[in-house]
Amino acid sequence: MPEEIEIDTDKLREAIDEEIEKEGGALLRTIALSTAIFAALAAIASLEAGGTVNEALALKTEATRLQAEASDQWAYYQAKGLKATVTELSKSTWAALDKAPPEDIAKNLERYAEDQKRSKEKAEELEKQRDEKGKEADRLMHHHHFYAQSVALLQVAIALGAVAALTRKRVVWAGSVLLGLGGAGLFGYAFFS
Repeated sequence: MPEEIEIDTDKLREAIDEEIEKEGGALLRTIALSTAIFAALAAIASLEAGGTVNEALALKTEATRLQAEASDQWAYYQAKGLKATVTELSKSTWAALDKAPPEDIAKNLERYAEDQKRSKEKAEELEKQRDEKGKEADRLMHHHHFYAQSVALLQVAIALGAVAALTRKRVVWAGSVLLGLGGAGLFGYAFFS
């Protein structure tokens, strides 16, 4: 029986690996590195986008609560104004009858005026707090939009990186890098502003 022919596949494998290295191994490593960096930035930008939108929603909720409290104070203010008007009419009725109004009418008018003053001050303070919370929420939503746009650009850059790795086309990888840098730029703007 003839002996089997033995082929040295180690040298063949080394030759194939060298060809792959020449053909695109360095490009593939570069694509993989840039894609990994873009993926890391996309993950961070995604976390920041989620965090800013959650914080903005919490601030908007707080602003709504403050508005409700301010509305309650304005309703109280109006109620005290109505009571003062009714009391003033009562005082006028006593005067029309040529009688001295009871002492508690004057005291009530003073008390209603003081209650209205305090209620107005409290309502205005609550509205001021509401406006501050609203402005902060709007600022956070502005940042959220930049983070979200950054994530979108980085995800497209990652996808183009995968296409570049499969096709070994440098022009596709260049597009991936440009989009990735744009996404990174938006992330940096949102993060540092």
